[in-house]
Amino acid sequence: MTLFAGLESIVRPDVPLRNYTWYGLGGPARWFATPRTDAEAVEVLARCGEGGVPWRVLGRGANLLVRDEGVDGVVLTFCGEIEGPPAAALAGASRSDRTAFAPGGVRVDGARVWAGAGADFTKLVQHCVNRGLAGLENLAGIPGSMGGIIRMNAGGKHGSISQYVRRVRVLEADGRIDHRDAAAVGFAYRKTDLAGAVVLAAELELSESNPAALTRRFREIWLEKASQQPAVSERSCGCVFKNPPGQAAGALIDRAGMKGQRVGGAEISRRHANFIVAHNGATAKDVLDLAAVARDRVRSETGVELEFEVEIW
Repeated sequence: MTLFAGLESIVRPDVPLRNYTWYGLGGPARWFATPRTDAEAVEVLARCGEGGVPWRVLGRGANLLVRDEGVDGVVLTFCGEIEGPPAAALAGASRSDRTAFAPGGVRVDGARVWAGAGADFTKLVQHCVNRGLAGLENLAGIPGSMGGIIRMNAGGKHGSISQYVRRVRVLEADGRIDHRDAAAVGFAYRKTDLAGAVVLAAELELSESNPAALTRRFREIWLEKASQQPAVSERSCGCVFKNPPGQAAGALIDRAGMKGQRVGGAEISRRHANFIVAHNGATAKDVLDLAAVARDRVRSETGVELEFEVEIW
């Protein structure tokens, strides 16, 4: 811990990452950092630079598979043990403080919403719906942190987060804290141009609407997903592969006869073939091996090369 001397309250060694992912799989992080402020995040990454230590940023682990060997470096998260203040506590923040609050913080001003990187996206969507702010209800049922949602431009057939982003507050690779407008974020299908930068907060532009109508829309999309995807109680990472242009990865895997196929404790979901479910005793290697079988089968039968949507560490 010499490298992180003085930061023991926010940096711990050998933390099992399986406790921080929806899959519940994977080995430990050599160091696990939970900064509570922008300044602490800057300091952690500065120490990484000094020591030549690689780092990664962990959201809520909904779209992540950690290998069984773990991560030989620093895993930094804004979704750690320390929760950010609720929106009510931030209601009196000055304009200059709107994006400088704690990592889990949320602030609403009219139709504009500021959310810290560690904010729970599902709760944020529900909060906006209840307040009559339209837009995010179209992303109902997508789990994750605000930072992760931005980083991968999360979305589905009803839209993507990029439609509602005005600007993003980031910690750049050189240690500067800056703001990027939506165009500079480089939003594309399930990706952005944020490699090397850390999302600290996002400013969203929504529109005012009727809370009852938004609630109906939210429930409609939520129930649609619940009827087509594995139960929340099952361990998965959402869609494993991106949809190829004009096609659906799940349909390709299904037509290749892969539903219900298993490798060890990992199984292609019988409900939606683009989900791999981890049963008791599964390892990350089981999931990766099964994904490789699915890719090979689809390639040999259709010529289509599936690309991972899940992030693999």
